Amino acid sequence: MDKNFYITTPIYYPSAKPHMGHAYSSIIADFFARFKKIDDYEVHFLTGTDEHGLKIQRSAEQQGQDPQKFCDKISQTFRDLSKKLNLSNTDFIRTTEERHKNTVQYLWKELEKNDDIYLSNYSGWYSVSDEAFYNEDEIEEVDGKKMAINSKSPVEWIEEESYFFRLSKWEKPLLNHYESNPNFISPDSRKNEVISFVKNGLKDLSVSRKTFTWGIPVPNNKDHVIYVWLDALTNYLSALNYPNTNDELYNKFWPASVHLIGKDILRFHAIYWPAFLLAAKIELPKKVYGHGWILSGDEKMSKSKGNILDPLEIIKEYGLDPLRYYLIKEVSFGNDGNISQDRLEDCINGDLANNYGNYCQRVTAFAIKNCDGKIPNKIEFQKDDLQILDKYKNNLDNIRLKIDDQNLNFYIDFIVKSLFEANKYFNDQEPWKKKDDPLRLNTIVYTSLEIIRKISYLLYPIIPNSSLKALKIFSLSESDIKLKSIINNESLSKGSNINKIEILFKKIEKKND
Repeated sequence: MDKNFYITTPIYYPSAKPHMGHAYSSIIADFFARFKKIDDYEVHFLTGTDEHGLKIQRSAEQQGQDPQKFCDKISQTFRDLSKKLNLSNTDFIRTTEERHKNTVQYLWKELEKNDDIYLSNYSGWYSVSDEAFYNEDEIEEVDGKKMAINSKSPVEWIEEESYFFRLSKWEKPLLNHYESNPNFISPDSRKNEVISFVKNGLKDLSVSRKTFTWGIPVPNNKDHVIYVWLDALTNYLSALNYPNTNDELYNKFWPASVHLIGKDILRFHAIYWPAFLLAAKIELPKKVYGHGWILSGDEKMSKSKGNILDPLEIIKEYGLDPLRYYLIKEVSFGNDGNISQDRLEDCINGDLANNYGNYCQRVTAFAIKNCDGKIPNKIEFQKDDLQILDKYKNNLDNIRLKIDDQNLNFYIDFIVKSLFEANKYFNDQEPWKKKDDPLRLNTIVYTSLEIIRKISYLLYPIIPNSSLKALKIFSLSESDIKLKSIINNESLSKGSNINKIEILFKKIEKKND
């Protein structure tokens, strides 16, 4: 069985500082990367910045800066965000790096060699903000200005010499691939959008620009730079040292397991990217997942609308793990979601402080007081104990399947229900009334401590820092976390010391309480 896992975020466009949408994509990708790592996969997790194109050039000019220096500064904010979000990424790629330029120019030559690129003239609607060309039926007029219907970004009419990629040639092969690989695009609603678009007919795609210079030069024609999407999408290969197909990274991790992206760039990833790869005779990624947006009010966040939510501000006020937990639990994966201060505080007070943090504190304090501060030696499981412990063993295979299907909603629901059942078990068993029955008291304590371990392992991909703090109860560290061990009901070292831990989550005093 292949135990390699390669997940990518979109590479972020550093024309402005990071916002919550960037944080969301990165946190979700980090969840899957961490889950696979504790399930004994070798994981390659890529994020980075997309630094070419007219939008970047204009942003740099507006600030009177050299485009490279402008990118160096803004790209660093995204690298810093990765650290602030506690991402486990194994690589951070920039499209201004030599390794990327070499791969892009090699791919261009392959497409040209296979007669999939030709020189002609382009005329049509172009959005600088989206770095995308739009058809007439994708444009509307708002207050006398032409706008892209989907993104609401302004478009301008462009006429210039351009190289084209023969996208129309790959219409049927793409449809065949979608049909024979029904899980290639997820969720289903996005897949249906893509198939409908392709069935309406594909036009050849402009893949170079002549009216600006900030980009990778077209091989053998320095008057043109390679259009941003052929440039940007190739990062998924350049990070694996393509075209060196004998390279260990490439051999292990291509094709990518999941390209995790926002739904607004689905067309580029699910149509253009696989078409480029087919034309270059490169294996296609296994899946493209287009998740929803994090909305500000009812609108997608954008610099032009001035409705940017800064993740760093929320982290500063509430902490990182509460934000990670909220985004994974409260935003139904695949759909759009909002940041609600009230719901965030409810998550902290209810799920994190009460159901998890207080449970860890309560069980630990009872065990230290009544079991000499040690994990009980002599236990004898009864039906009630095994019923709650075996739930993890009985669901492990299903959890793995759901994660492979990117069903985050199932995963978080399983944890929430498990926390409720854990608290109910401890309350119903009433170990404080079993002091005249030490075997039973010890068994209840051992069972409750095992539940802390199991739930903390499952919570690790969501709230890594907090789960590791909880695991200090047992002197367990990050390297000890193995998903398969949640099936073991007697994993804790009997007779070893139980450590007292600090409060995991402080309750929020709600203003309306």
